[in-house]
Amino acid sequence: MRSWHPSDVDSLTVHANNRNVAINLRDRFPSPYTRRDGREFIKMARRMKPESFFAIAVGGEAVGGIGFVPGHDVERVSSEIGYWLGEAFWGRGIVTDALIAVTRYAIDTHGFTRLFALPFAHNQASCRVLEKAGYVLEGRLRNSAIKEGKLVDQLQYAFIAGDSK
Repeated sequence: MRSWHPSDVDSLTVHANNRNVAINLRDRFPSPYTRRDGREFIKMARRMKPESFFAIAVGGEAVGGIGFVPGHDVERVSSEIGYWLGEAFWGRGIVTDALIAVTRYAIDTHGFTRLFALPFAHNQASCRVLEKAGYVLEGRLRNSAIKEGKLVDQLQYAFIAGDSK
């Protein structure tokens, strides 16, 4: 993991412009993913203070992304975390390692007591990543999202700082 750089726009666009990636993400993740989308995202990520969006790099090339969005008001001790990886790199444990590192960073640097993720229930690969990184399934949110015109369930996973689970 590392900070996003303006020079990442080409590799970001190549790996993000993939329907198999986009179908497992929120609709705000553009599909198709253009160079303009990449430039705008990198600008936004670089403006964030403190830094909370990171590139997942392999061999110096940005092949995915991971980040967290802090909660507000009474939920300021929690943060939602999300990630994606280019399809050519799936199944190698790359996202699990990145998730463990960013989780630790978010807790140690920002003092969060809880990080959570809401993968679509059909995304079993993402669920396995979360479980391998120490996240615990808290529940199923039935018909809580709409993707490609269909109601889908989401699963809520959480990592609690200091839990020995």
